[in-house]
Amino acid sequence: MIEIKKLNKSYRIGQNSLHVLKGIDLKINEGELVAIMGSSGSGKSTLLNIIGMLDNYDSGLYSLDNFPIKDLDETKAAKYRNQFLGFVFQSFNLINYKTALENIALPLYYQGVSRKERQGIALEYLDKVGLADWAEHLPSELSGGQKQRIAIARALASQPKVLLADEPTGALDSTTSEEVMSLIKKINKEGKTILVVTHEHDIANMCNRIVTLKDGVIMTDVKIK
Repeated sequence: MIEIKKLNKSYRIGQNSLHVLKGIDLKINEGELVAIMGSSGSGKSTLLNIIGMLDNYDSGLYSLDNFPIKDLDETKAAKYRNQFLGFVFQSFNLINYKTALENIALPLYYQGVSRKERQGIALEYLDKVGLADWAEHLPSELSGGQKQRIAIARALASQPKVLLADEPTGALDSTTSEEVMSLIKKINKEGKTILVVTHEHDIANMCNRIVTLKDGVIMTDVKIK
């Protein structure tokens, strides 16, 4: 599903160059649930941004579902993001003045799905995350865990091939974090490929595989039994 070979990424900072990713090799098969760990500055966010087509890389290879991703203009990148990827963020990124149902339906609006169809799909995914009764509630009326469930439903509504979750439990207490990860594991068991960037070991241990980065290099890649 995801294949990365000898991936390098540097940033210019004034007169200097900061080498963030140093020859990364990573293969993620369809249906895997993988945690990407590393301290601040390890390169994990840069790697996720490249996988998410939010940033380019300097050299190497990155292919997603056998499609090479390199130097895409923003129009093409947006098209492939919509086709391949769903995003879940630590800060939920819900639109405050839209209901739970409207937030989930929004990506489908941009894909040109009719109003009736996108409402039906949004209701289906609301039910999937256990919040069917909260369709008309605004984000301000939801708990942190409920907001993240809505964000996950929104990411899934467009049926992406890969779900990218960037610190999805970072703003949640431990009990709610476990509930959200249980939902992510359930979605994974249904066949979805999921990457979870986290700095929390207990969250990483709920995944099937942990890839640890340090100073732009993969230090360990361990399968969890």
